Amino acid sequence: MSSTRSATAAHIRPFEPRDLDEAVAVWAEATADRQPAVFPLADVVSALGAEHMALVAEREGALTGAAVAHLQQDHAWILRIGVRSGARGEGVGGALLDALVDGLAARGVRRVSVLLPDGEAGAEALGAHQFTRRGGVSYHHRELSSGGGGDVLERLGGLYVTPGLFERLAGMEREKDLIERRVILPLARAEQADRHGVRPPRAIILFGPPGTGKTTFAKGVASRLRWPFVELFPSHLAVGGGQAAALREFFASIVEVNEVVLFIDEVEEIAATRDGRPVTHAVTNELLKLIPAFRERPRHLLVCATNAIHSLDAAFIRPGRFDYVLPVGPPDETARAAIWRGYVAQITDDNIDIDRLVEATQLFTPADIDFAARKAAQAAFEREVFGDGSTECSLIPGSTRATVDDFLGAIADTRPTLTQAIVQEFETDIDTYARM
Repeated sequence: MSSTRSATAAHIRPFEPRDLDEAVAVWAEATADRQPAVFPLADVVSALGAEHMALVAEREGALTGAAVAHLQQDHAWILRIGVRSGARGEGVGGALLDALVDGLAARGVRRVSVLLPDGEAGAEALGAHQFTRRGGVSYHHRELSSGGGGDVLERLGGLYVTPGLFERLAGMEREKDLIERRVILPLARAEQADRHGVRPPRAIILFGPPGTGKTTFAKGVASRLRWPFVELFPSHLAVGGGQAAALREFFASIVEVNEVVLFIDEVEEIAATRDGRPVTHAVTNELLKLIPAFRERPRHLLVCATNAIHSLDAAFIRPGRFDYVLPVGPPDETARAAIWRGYVAQITDDNIDIDRLVEATQLFTPADIDFAARKAAQAAFEREVFGDGSTECSLIPGSTRATVDDFLGAIADTRPTLTQAIVQEFETDIDTYARM
């Protein structure tokens, strides 16, 4: 989504819950002396809380406009666009409309409709933005071409991550806080960042042991920004000498998308230290050439993840290509307690001693804890279905849910991903490679 089409100095960004009061005030002001809006304000607010699309215009930290659209598969209805009286005539409404249309096209929308009350002044503005009026009720309609990136996203396997994923990440508060401050805020509040001379990141590396949640963090960033998420799988690139060409073709496609979080997991497969083999050398060189061009796109973020930061080519991880190299490590006691509390609350209403579970899972990753929690839930489920050793299915009234013994037994049966050697190597990598 771009706000550069209009001469307005307003910055267009996705709606956030903190904007609700100001957005409602903008819409109320915009309709104060006009016919009642077709869609009630309650419907508009409901759309804000659902998986639809809402944008705000912001200038010098103040909200100057707001727009929201309701999505119905490939058809979207614009429910409300409003601009503060002091900002009218400055192109804010047009910038909001253009950004909204771009974002809807990127989500695969092919038709955008607007219903206005009779005599509403916005009809003329809609005409200037390629909307045509139909019928006698001021029904405005626009067919979208595929130029907004929707077809590209679909072809590349892009998706919109469910809102709130980042906030729901249990534990790992150190990593969340670091990513929130260094990555998300400068991108989500680009105008404020620019005022302080902060350059939003264009590319970052997440490194740490397997199972610590690097992929989930990357998806969480996309969820928080409300940008589409596209994953490039190195193993899916053409084999042999075609890898470099396939990589070049992929990046040529991704620049057609208006905004995106591009994720490459196990990036060492295509960016390891060049060992003289022609194929390895060629694909790594190609990636080194492609990253600077990707960085020129203002609403594009490249997130690479690796379990072996020390194996990456030195030219690949240098400043200028990647803004930050961030560690995502194993959960400490506080993080494990938070993760366990979340699972225990889902599985049982028994008073489980969380401290015992934390102590028993010192070398567990979040993925290990997830596996152990599922084993405990399965044990309680089978006990209820089969009874004590019986092979006949039955539902036993009042049978217990998962107990602390179920959890401890599941933990004992789970082989932890981490070892002391892996943890020590990770801590050494932080000292050597991290840029935070």
